[in-house]
Amino acid sequence: MFLWKAEVLPGVSVAFTDTRAGNLALHVGDNPAGVRARREELERGAGMVAGSLRFMNQVHGTAVAVMEAGSETPEADAMVSHGVPLAVMVADCIPAVLVGQAAGGPVLAAVHAGRPGLAAGVIPAAVEQMRALGAAGIQAWLGPSICGACYEVPAALREDVAAAVPATWSTTSWGTPGLDLPAGARAQLEAADVDIMYSGPCTLENEDLFSYRRNKDTGRFAGLVWSHD
Repeated sequence: MFLWKAEVLPGVSVAFTDTRAGNLALHVGDNPAGVRARREELERGAGMVAGSLRFMNQVHGTAVAVMEAGSETPEADAMVSHGVPLAVMVADCIPAVLVGQAAGGPVLAAVHAGRPGLAAGVIPAAVEQMRALGAAGIQAWLGPSICGACYEVPAALREDVAAAVPATWSTTSWGTPGLDLPAGARAQLEAADVDIMYSGPCTLENEDLFSYRRNKDTGRFAGLVWSHD
């Protein structure tokens, strides 16, 4: 179920699922009842209360939603909370989860950083919102995503994205223009004085992960962050 899972701070855990957890997205044509059952199983496997994990309707933007226990599903690409469990779904984009400490307890964030969102600054926007909630000492975990050696794009697109985030400029392993989204995310986090604690493998190269580039009719795995006793 979990590719990687750890208690990263006392009472705070981070995890990234793999294909054993199944598809966790409602927007890819899967049976909704099956998806909800998998989400409940995921919550049980992580030791969460059923129904506590909050998901987003992700739109490749920069909106950051502040979540509480009863919050509705937002249309956003980042969520932050004072301990409410958060999830981000991907199948090549970067699932970034962040944790900071505030006077009232941990501040959590889950970020969907695809090519458009990364270029537009969704990661710095999430960090800014965390700090607005009092977070200090922010740390980040970057889950599996397509790597710069595998993500081929047209040359003009590489130029456009790299103009916004220079670290994304890449060449694929077969010599064509590419984008290195994880390198771009790391550069943005470092510029925001956020420590990077983990960076996951390439989705396209790993059969245990969903990859849209490998198969457009695919599911979504998740990055999770939650607080617990």
